[in-house]
Amino acid sequence: MATTYYHLPSKKILTWLIIIAVLVLIPATLIRCKRVDSSEVGIKFNKLSVTDQGKLKATTCSGYTFYNPITTDVFTYKTNVRQVNYDPFVVQTRDGAKFRMDPNLSYHLIRAKAIDVFGKYRVDLETIEQGYMRTAIYDAYRINANRYAADELIASRALFEDNVKNMLDSTLKNEGFEVEQFTSQIEPPQSLTDMIDAKNAAVQASLKAENLVKEADANAKIAIAKARGEAEAMRIKADGEAYYNRTIAASLSERIVQEDWIEKWDGKLPTYQGGSTPLITLPK
Repeated sequence: MATTYYHLPSKKILTWLIIIAVLVLIPATLIRCKRVDSSEVGIKFNKLSVTDQGKLKATTCSGYTFYNPITTDVFTYKTNVRQVNYDPFVVQTRDGAKFRMDPNLSYHLIRAKAIDVFGKYRVDLETIEQGYMRTAIYDAYRINANRYAADELIASRALFEDNVKNMLDSTLKNEGFEVEQFTSQIEPPQSLTDMIDAKNAAVQASLKAENLVKEADANAKIAIAKARGEAEAMRIKADGEAYYNRTIAASLSERIVQEDWIEKWDGKLPTYQGGSTPLITLPK
C-alpha cells in the first residue's frame, strides 16, 4: 500500500497569501459605496463629531458615494411628494363642543434643508410623519378651533380650514417641509348635527307653509278677478241691452203707435154716455 505525503505550503507562499487577504479585506472593511437616487438627497455625515454650535458635520451627496463606515455614514431622504392620511383627531371649540377632524397631508422635503432635518431628528420620514408632523397638525386644529363657538365653526368651515393650513404651512416650512395640499373632513358632534337637521326641517316647513299661503292668496285673487270680470261683462251686456231698448223705444213715432192701435181696433169708437160725439178723432 502506497503512502501519501502532504506537504505544507512554504513560508514564502503563506506570507503572500496573508498579504493578499489583507489587501482584499482592508478596503472591504474601510471603504463602502452607496448609490443615492435622483429622487433622494444623501447626507454624508461624520459619526464621531459635531460643530461648535452642536450641529452635525455633514454634506449632501448624490450618485455613487464612497465612505468609511467606521467614522462616516450616508443617510437618504426621499424628496418626492408624499401623501399621509392621518387617523382622525378630536378637538374642542370655545364652547366645549367636540369636532372630529380627518386630515390628509401632501408634502415634500425641502432639499436644501435636508441636513437640518436629519441633524434634528435623526430618523426617517415615516417616523417624522407620525411624530412631529402629527403633533403640528393637532396643534393647528386645537389652536384654531378654540377661537370659534360650535355654530361659528360650522358657518365658517372654509375660513377655519384656511387658517389651519396657513399655520401648518408656516410651522412645517420652518422645519424643512413644504406643504403641497392639506384637506380635512370636519364632522360636528351628533347632537349638534341633529339640532341643525331639526332647524333646517323647521325652516323648510315654514317656507312650505308660506308658499301655500301665497298660493292660496294668489288663487283667491285670481278667483276675485275672474268674478269681477264676469260681473263686469254681465253689466256691460245689460247696459247694452238697456241702451238698445231705449233706442228702439225712442225710435217709435206717434204714428207707429197709432197704426198699432188701429190694427188692434174693433171698429167701435167710445162715446160719452147718452151722446153721440166720439171721444177719439181718427187721423186721416
